[in-house]
Amino acid sequence: MENPRELFQIMTRRFGLLNKNCCTAGGIDISLIQSHILYEVEKMTCPSMQEAAEVLGTDITTFSRQVQSLVKLNLLKKTPHPDDRRVHILSLTTEGKYVATTIDHQMNAYLNEVFSHMNEFEKETVIRSIKLLNEAMAKSSVCCTTPLG
Repeated sequence: MENPRELFQIMTRRFGLLNKNCCTAGGIDISLIQSHILYEVEKMTCPSMQEAAEVLGTDITTFSRQVQSLVKLNLLKKTPHPDDRRVHILSLTTEGKYVATTIDHQMNAYLNEVFSHMNEFEKETVIRSIKLLNEAMAKSSVCCTTPLG
């Protein structure tokens, strides 16, 4: 019987999820959490800080620190909500959109290269298995119940 934890450790290491910086785009080193924030903000279209933090399953303090670093890099804009000044809306700057798109292209190219070593049936099996695993993780009371995207 295969050791599931060992398989996940190897996949995580090979996927680069343990690296300090996951990618470089536009000459900027981006951490994994920063890339997740850019991805979700773009996908959600102007979410509040709280909404984005919840989707990522991260506490607001850690999230806020990461947002500040992205604002300093001019990748993210934090705008007070017109109806409630305590709520801040997140949006990508032009540079942020470029970086998010670049990371997206890098990740898709990487996945396409990985999948090129499989036939169509194997690729579909892996994708279907990942979907099943994500659904099971979402139902788990132990595991992180919010999807990472």
